[in-house]
Amino acid sequence: MKEKAWLVSVLIAGLVFPGVLGAVQAALPDPAGIWAGKLAPPTGEIELIFKISSRPDGGYTALLDVPVQGAKDIPVSKVVFQQDGLVRLEIELIGAVFEGRFSPDGTEIGGHWRQMGAGLPLVLHKTEQPPALRRPQEPRPPYPYRAEEVVYANEKAGVRLAGTLTIPPGAGPHPAAILISGSGAQDRDETIMGHRPFLVLADYLTRRGFAVLRADDRGVGGSTGEANTATTADLAEDALAGVGYLKARPEIDPGRIALVGHSEGGLVAVLAAARAKEDVACLVLLAAPGIPGEELILRQTELILRTAGAPEEVVRRERRLQERLFAVLKEEKDPAAAAGRLQAILRDYLASLSAAEKEALAGREEAFMQSQMGALLTPWFRFFLTYDPRPALRELTCPVLALNGEKDLQVPAAENLPQIEAALRAGGVSDFTVKVLPGLNHLFQTCKTGSPAEYGQIEETFSPAALTLIGDWRAGHLGR
Repeated sequence: MKEKAWLVSVLIAGLVFPGVLGAVQAALPDPAGIWAGKLAPPTGEIELIFKISSRPDGGYTALLDVPVQGAKDIPVSKVVFQQDGLVRLEIELIGAVFEGRFSPDGTEIGGHWRQMGAGLPLVLHKTEQPPALRRPQEPRPPYPYRAEEVVYANEKAGVRLAGTLTIPPGAGPHPAAILISGSGAQDRDETIMGHRPFLVLADYLTRRGFAVLRADDRGVGGSTGEANTATTADLAEDALAGVGYLKARPEIDPGRIALVGHSEGGLVAVLAAARAKEDVACLVLLAAPGIPGEELILRQTELILRTAGAPEEVVRRERRLQERLFAVLKEEKDPAAAAGRLQAILRDYLASLSAAEKEALAGREEAFMQSQMGALLTPWFRFFLTYDPRPALRELTCPVLALNGEKDLQVPAAENLPQIEAALRAGGVSDFTVKVLPGLNHLFQTCKTGSPAEYGQIEETFSPAALTLIGDWRAGHLGR
């Protein structure tokens, strides 16, 4: 599930620190190249990488990467290098400015980063290569199994899905799993904040004797179709297309195919298994919702804001805004009429902001409104808002493993796991395991607070304890 921003999608937040700019330079060093530096907000260090290129007319262009947040090639809208050594980089897209001066030897630019009314000191160092994120769990070839690029179709939707099938040694037939990613347009590795959790999970399961299929979502990578027009129910048909593809492979045992869904992928897995009971041997639900989408979003927003230190009046204000917006989406089916009402609500909201908040948004109010309405009016969001997963859970007949991290703020365990368990019991499923894993977040990383701001800063991609639990449970139900 995606994080709801506090006031607007803020890339980097921090406190205001006093400071002064460095000494004036007499001559301008060559700024072209890679410049890296670290911000230190309360949520942890954030690496910024500016890639600066010279233009034929003597000017410069630049792009910004923020690896821990999965942001790459953000355009720098204004690049200024003055002969006195002053440097100014404006990033209009995220409402940020860096201003500083060159060091005497031209290898550093010391100054301040300002964004949304807040500021932090920042020193950029010239480097030959951008610093690499440390992700020690990511597997590297050669692998002790076969990895095959595959393409299969959801004929009903006219969508082609591209993915990777990893197959353990031996003739088989092997038990298999299909990995189903969370909300948003995700690639086959479910890449997020510099992590590739599905790559790690697929590698682990394949080394334990399971074939694993993971595919790009619609409109991502090698897959066709449109992500925002596909609802959770549509994605369930994509998952079943994957089941059909595996059943036709001679290396796969057609009676031992499991679905493994993360976050919204858990909803997709449940819907698919409820529709095709004979084709799915078991389910693994990783941080899957057990309550309707509206309840989930409201609770998620409260938890993330409070963990970020937002005042209670801000938490209450954001909830009121969401409730008003969601009421329109539930009442108004006509997109044009809904857009008009949503726009009016958002204008009221902007008018109610404090002077400091208005200053932070100055010049970008319309962009803020359009981004909000663009997300709210998608077929995916309309479906997700009112979808209740419990009826489909009550239709299941196969074994189920449902896991949540104790510190998950996006799909909190306390609200969701009990509802999943109650629905499974009501439906008559006797073979199920529901478990909360201590100290883990929504991505099943060992964490401090569970905040999405931590995801990219944590080196661990997937808790080894969680991997072992998943592997052992699947081995017990599907064999090796």
